[in-house]
Amino acid sequence: MDRSVRTKKILNILEQTYPDAHCELNYRNPFELLIATILSAQSTDQRVNEVTAELFQKYPTPESFLTLSQEELAAEIRGIGLYRNKSKNILKTCRILVEEYNGQVPSDREALESLPGVGRKTANVVLSNAFGVPAIAVDTHVFRVANRLGLADSDDVRETEEQLMRRIPKTKWSQAHHWLIWHGRRICHARNPQCHRCPLLEVCRYGQQRK
Repeated sequence: MDRSVRTKKILNILEQTYPDAHCELNYRNPFELLIATILSAQSTDQRVNEVTAELFQKYPTPESFLTLSQEELAAEIRGIGLYRNKSKNILKTCRILVEEYNGQVPSDREALESLPGVGRKTANVVLSNAFGVPAIAVDTHVFRVANRLGLADSDDVRETEEQLMRRIPKTKWSQAHHWLIWHGRRICHARNPQCHRCPLLEVCRYGQQRK
């Protein structure tokens, strides 16, 4: 099957399977999404949501976060992986937001990636979900599922993103990102993928090899 035809078929199946796919981090504004995404590294969205439910009630703005010491913030997010390092980066980021951006999250990729604790993946999540900028954030789920399906063919995260951007129509970048994450969380697990009940088995390179 021609690659473009196969890619289109994969995207159609994903869209039909996950019509309501969306970011599973809870947030009310770009700032909350930025903080939640920083916290989500080496952690689950569910755990982050448990922590931020109270955290964002107490500290809804960058200014309010800056009333905390690094140790105090670390105590607030202790249930999340790498919490000490994250507390340091979050406070540095909040200070930059207050001093350079009037307390607002910038909608520019370069500005976002200059913030402590913010890499390309986090910037893509914020750009896509908070500002509606087409982007594909390659986390562990997107990386795994895209390469298993043959939408990408790389052992490098950035190259995987580049391949996906070339092969998926730009109008579908943001939604495809969510479809791939949802599929990775619900069926295409890292250790025990549920190939026997996968709607993509017929067009999945990895699934056909497992058969």
